[in-house]
Amino acid sequence: MLYSNVELAQKLDKVRNENPLVHNMTNVVVTNFTANGLLALGASPVMAYAKEEVADMAKIAGALVLNTGTLNETQIEAMIIAGKSANANGVPVIYDPVGAGATGYRTEAAQRILKEVRVSLIRGNAGEIANVIGENWSMKGVDAGQGAGSMVVLAEKAARLLSCLVAITGKEDIVSDGATTVLVKNGHPILTKVTGTGCLLTSVIGAFAAVEKNVMEAAIAALAFYGVAAEQAVGLVGANRPGSFQEEFINQLSQVTANQVSELALVERVSKK
Repeated sequence: MLYSNVELAQKLDKVRNENPLVHNMTNVVVTNFTANGLLALGASPVMAYAKEEVADMAKIAGALVLNTGTLNETQIEAMIIAGKSANANGVPVIYDPVGAGATGYRTEAAQRILKEVRVSLIRGNAGEIANVIGENWSMKGVDAGQGAGSMVVLAEKAARLLSCLVAITGKEDIVSDGATTVLVKNGHPILTKVTGTGCLLTSVIGAFAAVEKNVMEAAIAALAFYGVAAEQAVGLVGANRPGSFQEEFINQLSQVTANQVSELALVERVSKK
């Protein structure tokens, strides 16, 4: 295993101790859920979108999270301004290309952002990541749809082509830098029944990246923590009550301890070239 569970769990305490500012430029569907989730974790969320202020906000943040779930030209322009400011000031940029592949416009917007902003990590489902790099993968709205081939191979290829870390989330989560690839096997299928859990996850990765310079280690720790929190919530409310799960999940983002992450994280390195 690339990192010990104890090392990964320590990142959770670091987030809570440092209370990092996470600048979220996210979609209107998930703004409240994202803010509450980050607050529960112990981070400090800010939602700033106006192009007149995003450069200043990104400059002082611990991480910048870009999410194109409900995009338009003004938003894309503001994201690029914020991203360039983050790049200039050493702030990690985490990008969630929601729905890339669903329409040509979404795919083009994702590719434009990746061309103009140096992204530390891109997180999406397999369909989104595949379409960003021009692979054939069908989409169903903003859901993953169907594709063929290994998602590990897809993650490694995308990381090499995009020159950044890639996190593909699904039944198992994959993080790759193109050479080293790690699986995180925590989580629960009920996460797919609550709108915004993927978007919040991207922002949680941002919170961990704000306190951990090794972004791959930050991402693995964030994924493990998030999955453990979901498992704990399901244990309390059951697997068939998504409304109750959503509420309890926020609780667990606050209550899960580093010791629990250390004991329960399921992390496996699958390749190192």
